[in-house]
Amino acid sequence: MTIGFGFIGASDIAKNKMLAAIRNTPDCEVVSVYSSNFERGRAYAAETHIPHAASSLEDLLANPAVNAVYISTTNELHHPQTLAAAQAGKHVLCEKPLAMSLTEAQAMQAACQAAGVVFATNHHLRNAQAHHKMRELIAAGAIGKPIAARVFHAVYLREALQGWRLDKPEAGGGVVMDIVVHDVDTLRFVLQANPTEVVSLSQHFGMSAGTVEDGSMAVFRFDNDVIAQVHTAFTVPYAGNGFEVHGTEGSLIAKNVMHPAAQPEVLLRTARGDQFLELEANEVYSVGVERFVAAIQGQGTPAASGEDGIWSLAGALACLESARTGQKVAIKL
Repeated sequence: MTIGFGFIGASDIAKNKMLAAIRNTPDCEVVSVYSSNFERGRAYAAETHIPHAASSLEDLLANPAVNAVYISTTNELHHPQTLAAAQAGKHVLCEKPLAMSLTEAQAMQAACQAAGVVFATNHHLRNAQAHHKMRELIAAGAIGKPIAARVFHAVYLREALQGWRLDKPEAGGGVVMDIVVHDVDTLRFVLQANPTEVVSLSQHFGMSAGTVEDGSMAVFRFDNDVIAQVHTAFTVPYAGNGFEVHGTEGSLIAKNVMHPAAQPEVLLRTARGDQFLELEANEVYSVGVERFVAAIQGQGTPAASGEDGIWSLAGALACLESARTGQKVAIKL
């Protein structure tokens, strides 16, 4: 059976990442797109060769050719759009962060469970081969007992994305909701542990004109007692990116693993010396789509479930609360 996707949101990521990922997955196609601006949606459909531009969300969800939706609208819209999709019996792959609050995200998960549809979060970074290798080595004891981790994920937000992310806190703008959610999810995946508390500082360096934070530095504690430093920013052009995990018997030192377009490098350092891991390039968005489709077909689970998305949202919200109050904040669902 061909699985028809409807795009809710005529977004940059949908066009430049997800469209190819879906079309490259067997028996999948994008059959409709909905934008809040119909003329923009119609132009988007023509440019991307999507056969139908929906005039409304209801129009898209009523389309019998749409079996699943990919939601990439601004963050405050994810909750009502997911509820509507679930009520219409459509499977849901939603961008991160899932919602603006844990209550909303949990309601989204409950609605999809009640409707019997698959609910997944588009956390693409956990699909990278580098992170799978790091997870496997840590689980196998290659670095002994993990002690500490460090994620550096500071970027320069390109001009095409410098819109609502910088001036609309009501839409979930700011670097924490945009990037820290990814870092929390990647840490959870690699460490196979959940965050329990965080202390955080936010930075307002000027890109956002003070309306939302454009930089953040946080320290998370996980339930395996690992502490992890996370640095994110919209304002840093030359930092590169990386992910380190240090243990009692060794360290994993990874570079270019927090951006799927970069060439990854992972070094295992132990008493036996340095060993670079053999890595193959993989299409992280395609992996996410393939796992989502397999789950729809009753073959396994999504790469990142709704619960995974709720955990990453919880970490990001606690990070913002810590920066606001100057206090350490507990993380719990």
